[in-house]
Amino acid sequence: MERTIRYSKKREAILEAIRSTDTHPTADWVYQTLKPTHPDLSLGTVYRNLNFFREQGTIRCVGVVKGQERFDANTHPHTHFVCDGCGAVIDLHEIPADTELDRQVQDRYGLKVDGHELIFHGVCKKCKPETLH
Repeated sequence: MERTIRYSKKREAILEAIRSTDTHPTADWVYQTLKPTHPDLSLGTVYRNLNFFREQGTIRCVGVVKGQERFDANTHPHTHFVCDGCGAVIDLHEIPADTELDRQVQDRYGLKVDGHELIFHGVCKKCKPETLH
C-alpha cells in the first residue's frame, strides 16, 4: 500500500534549504539553518525528510565527509571534488559524466548500469600550502 505524503511547511523549508546552497550541506547544517525560523523543528524531522527526498530522487547523497552525510539538490550527473583538509565538497561541472564508461562496464560485465558517480579527493586551494600553487 502506497502511503500518502502530506505537504508541510517544514518539509518545504528543508528542501528549500538544500536547494539554496551549493555547499552540499549536512543534516545538522539544515537543522541549524532552519531552527531560528522553525523553533519546533527536530533533527529527527530533518533526517526523515532528507531520506524521503533522497528516496524520491529530489536530492542525492554525495557521501560521508568527515563523518557526516552530505546532500546535493543537483541530481543531474556531475563530478565532485572532496577536500580532505576542510571537508569542502565542490561541484566540477566541467568534468562530463562519461556515459561511454557506463556502456563499457555494462558490456564487459553484463550488468545494467544506470549511472555512476565520480568523486575526486585531495586538497582544495584554500587548504593547499602556498608553495604548491
